Amino acid sequence: MDSASADSPDAVDGVIEAWHRERPDLDLTAIAAAGRLGRLSLLLGPAQEKVFTTFGLQRGEFDVLAALRRSGEPYIQSPSQLSQLLMLSRAGMTNRLDRLEKAEFVERTLDPGDRRSFQIRLTERGYATVDTAMTEHTANVTRLLSALDDQELGTLDDLLRKLLRGLSG
Repeated sequence: MDSASADSPDAVDGVIEAWHRERPDLDLTAIAAAGRLGRLSLLLGPAQEKVFTTFGLQRGEFDVLAALRRSGEPYIQSPSQLSQLLMLSRAGMTNRLDRLEKAEFVERTLDPGDRRSFQIRLTERGYATVDTAMTEHTANVTRLLSALDDQELGTLDDLLRKLLRGLSG
């Protein structure tokens, strides 16, 4: 039997089986799904980080560069816009921006509409880096999820979207 087969037992099955033995009164279907999501997160996170580190980036720094790149020309956002978009505190955003500015991936400029505020602009170096990193990141994640065919991947995406909406309430 193929080790990637959906009906092949995995580590979560062992945990669920042990709980069924000890607590047969519990429906552990949700626990199994949550356990698998947790294990996937633990496996996918480091595998994705490897790509970012080849560009001298941490995951959060990549996220900032990607947010700026997705914003379209002129690739400028305020720190508060970036904080809101990435669901990050302003202090956390400041730390990321400091590191990215030091690496010359972004630059801070005064906001011409409000000289008390700054804008963050993606530099040419930042643009080139995030574009190349995104290409490699996409190929990496595609490879990581290649155990699923296109239809299965679409179904998984739909189900995860539904779950996220339910949790976001």
